[in-house]
Amino acid sequence: MRENYLINIVGRQRIDEEVGEVTLTTLGSYVTKGNTRYIVYKEYDPDRNNAATTSVLKVDGTHTVTLMRGGGDNTRLILEKGKRHQCQYNTGMGALMVGVFTNDVHSRLHDKGGELEVNYTLDINADLSSINEIFITVKEAENKDVKNSTAGY
Repeated sequence: MRENYLINIVGRQRIDEEVGEVTLTTLGSYVTKGNTRYIVYKEYDPDRNNAATTSVLKVDGTHTVTLMRGGGDNTRLILEKGKRHQCQYNTGMGALMVGVFTNDVHSRLHDKGGELEVNYTLDINADLSSINEIFITVKEAENKDVKNSTAGY
C-alpha cells in the first residue's frame, strides 16, 4: 500500500487541571471501502530502537472510529458516539482494560481526505482517568513528499 497521504494528528489529554498535547505529522495510507475509511500510518519509538508501530483508524460512517495498533503495542479502542466500550489499552508496561465513552465524532472525510474529530473519556475501574480530543487531517501528499513504501495492517 502506498504511503501517499499526509496525515496530521493532534491529541489533547486533560487529567484533572493539567492539559497535554501531542502532534504527529507523517506519511501514511488512506483507503475507502464502501462507507468505511481506513487511515494507516506508522509511529517510531525512540525508546525502543525506533521500533515501528502500525496504527489503523477505521472510520465507519460518521459515528464510529476504531483505533487498532500493532507491533508489540496491541491496542484496540472503539470510539462510538454516545456509547461506552470496554477496550484493551497497552501501556508498554502491560495491558489494561479501560472504559471508553465517546461524547462526539465529527467525520468530514471524503474520497480525497478530509478531517476527523473525536472527543472521548477514559476511565479505569469506573473512575474518570482523562478527557481526550483527537483532531486528524488527511490530505494527498505532493509527489515530492512521497516515496514508494508499504504500510501493513
